[in-house]
Amino acid sequence: MPKSQLKWLWISLLIVGLDQVAKLVAEAQLPFRQLVNVIPYFDWYLTHNPGAAFSFLADAGGWQRWFFAITSIVISTIIVIWLKKLERDDKLTAIALCLILGGAIGNLIDRIYLGYVIDYVQVWLGTYPWPAFNIADAAISIGAAILILSSFTGTQNKESLEK
Repeated sequence: MPKSQLKWLWISLLIVGLDQVAKLVAEAQLPFRQLVNVIPYFDWYLTHNPGAAFSFLADAGGWQRWFFAITSIVISTIIVIWLKKLERDDKLTAIALCLILGGAIGNLIDRIYLGYVIDYVQVWLGTYPWPAFNIADAAISIGAAILILSSFTGTQNKESLEK
């Protein structure tokens, strides 16, 4: 049986699908840049982000659209190659990578077709609003957190413990 963990790509496809549907619904149903309170510390807030995470380079004049698009394509390619080379028993890393890949592609679609990413979730840390985000952003964050946590339990650590 091949080592490839490409069998987990369905997670990426699921994230892309959920992300794009949620963005369509948000665009159709939510007022632009107006908070819609759902529960304390959680609102819907439709906005367009031409930058990256936390609106990084949002006011850069337009070149960032293609910079972030190319960066997403390169990272996505690296992730697919990484998935192909993963050992069969490295499921946690594969799942994390597929979450990141799905999120990257979800936002890449927006960036290419619209020139910005649609964000619509607003959470609050006390009185501080966390920057608006979407399903793709959440998948990238969760995938990165899993990847970091799984690095502490990887085969390198197991081997060094056995010595």
